[in-house]
Amino acid sequence: MLLETIHSPADLRALPEEQLPQLCGEIRETLMQTVSQNGGHLASNLGMVELTVALHRRFVSPQDKLVFDVGHQCYTHKLLTGRYGQFATLRKEGGLSGFTRPQESEHDWFVSGHSSTSVSAGLGLAAADALQQRPCYTVAVLGDGALTGGLAYEGMNNAGRMKNHRLIVVLNDNKMSISRNVGAMARYLAVIRSRPGYYRVKDRFGHLVRRLPLVGRRLYRLLFRVKTGLKNWLYESTIFEKLGFSYLGPVDGHDLRQLANVLEMARHTDRPALVHVCTVKGKGYRLAEKTPRDYHGVSGGLDLDSGETPPAANSFSHVFGQTLCELAEENDRLCAVTAAMCDGTGLSDFAARFPRRFFDVGIAEEHAVTFAGGLAKGGLLPVVAVYSAFLQRGYDQLVHDVAAQGLKVLLAVDRAGFVGEDGEMHQGLLDVAFLRTLPGATVLAPATFAGLRVMLRRAVEQPFGGLVAVRYPKGGEPPALLGQELAEPFGTVGPTGAERALVTYGRLTGECAAAAGQLRGMGIPVDVVYITSLKPLPTGLYPALARYKRLYFYEEGSETGGVFQEVLATLCKMGYNGRVSLTAVGDTFVPHAPMARTLALQGMSADEIVTAVCRKEEE
Repeated sequence: MLLETIHSPADLRALPEEQLPQLCGEIRETLMQTVSQNGGHLASNLGMVELTVALHRRFVSPQDKLVFDVGHQCYTHKLLTGRYGQFATLRKEGGLSGFTRPQESEHDWFVSGHSSTSVSAGLGLAAADALQQRPCYTVAVLGDGALTGGLAYEGMNNAGRMKNHRLIVVLNDNKMSISRNVGAMARYLAVIRSRPGYYRVKDRFGHLVRRLPLVGRRLYRLLFRVKTGLKNWLYESTIFEKLGFSYLGPVDGHDLRQLANVLEMARHTDRPALVHVCTVKGKGYRLAEKTPRDYHGVSGGLDLDSGETPPAANSFSHVFGQTLCELAEENDRLCAVTAAMCDGTGLSDFAARFPRRFFDVGIAEEHAVTFAGGLAKGGLLPVVAVYSAFLQRGYDQLVHDVAAQGLKVLLAVDRAGFVGEDGEMHQGLLDVAFLRTLPGATVLAPATFAGLRVMLRRAVEQPFGGLVAVRYPKGGEPPALLGQELAEPFGTVGPTGAERALVTYGRLTGECAAAAGQLRGMGIPVDVVYITSLKPLPTGLYPALARYKRLYFYEEGSETGGVFQEVLATLCKMGYNGRVSLTAVGDTFVPHAPMARTLALQGMSADEIVTAVCRKEEE
């Protein structure tokens, strides 16, 4: 097996060209077998195989720097940079991350997890090399979906003015991001893709010229410069050329010879180059090629023959989508906004049933928030459905364009808290801290499906002033809370009357309820106090807590800026003299691991809560 012999990019560069198709086939088989078992991003990685091979053949990593946008299309890169032996551990605890991660390898330059960042990061690396006179290249790989994000253009606009930097942007154009691409840029790329015949002829001519003895390569570079100048004089240039790039392409992203030629051309331009590569998302796996949207991200247990995965349990995302459709039937002012996450946030049914009131703005969270502010100012009731980790990108807009305007915008904050194998850049651990800083905001945290339904309805129907955020976790309802509503601003779960209380909110309400049951069975009576209104905190909460002699706080989020800092400060002002402990996420990023394992490692699973309480009771 050729792949087993590739321990570094140097081994790949030593392979004869005729063996590369076999290698690509082995890579695809490895990707399909591993991702079908472990879960992860399948279709995007299958489409990147030849392109990644070509990049590592033409550039010398890590001296030449490869920066992958988002990073979820980096699996082939991992296989070619000495991680084949570890690849079976992908997304497993202690194993390889599903994204680029410098702690894993010197070939990974940036931790990534968000879109549209690679040009800016790559330009910074290229500028650092130029200033220190290092004669190496930086290649920023981004998908066409990333062009819906404004940061990509900010980076390109800056790069086009910096002529002496060896930056090459590779645009992986597969017509998809997570959902199908939307907007004017997608249409523009479709027009460019309609001209492949011209580029095939150009490529063949270039190949013949370069083979001429002695003068071939120099003659080719001269003709290339003459042709580029003539084309720009006769025809309107591409937007990328307007930004200051040498535009090369589009080329077939699965033709290794074409890729090798165009990357060599890019190395010899006198300004930043943009290489437009057309790939097929899901290439090599028939089902993924047919419906790439269904195989962008897959869970473990995928049957490659049938394409089926184990049936998914009901989730907060699904309940949100159902409830929003019900509310939209009753209120024709209600509309939904998403940033290229229609399926992930549960909005597919809404998009089908209310197409005129559904807005997919592409991978542009900042725009989504300000756009929603405009909708609200115009008399509508916008609901922005977004993952917690991605909402971080829209904080300035939340401050300036929603909260400061006093506009009623409803945020449906999905994936709040831990996200398991999705990893450190997707953990939703900061939203409570930054949402609670927004003047006039209301922040709600249901613990159950019924609670989510009630809070969404209240958020829509009641005259909340300004921004309303309803945050809920990835996955399903806690088993210990099945059938319960728990929708009041605060309350208790189960029996009451103890001198001790576990105090929490959201998903951890279920873990605390399960722990309390175990502790009572051990002769340690304990109450569970849950909070659903994280801002404003209920005024009745403080006297209710003050009657306990011992409080155990559990918060699935950042300790800094968290709910319980305010609770503790207020209790202290009241003269509370009971004993208090806090378990929250410290000053760290939490790595990937299965959800149950993550909760245990953070001391937040029912069993770990029981162990901690027993230990503290003995002190």
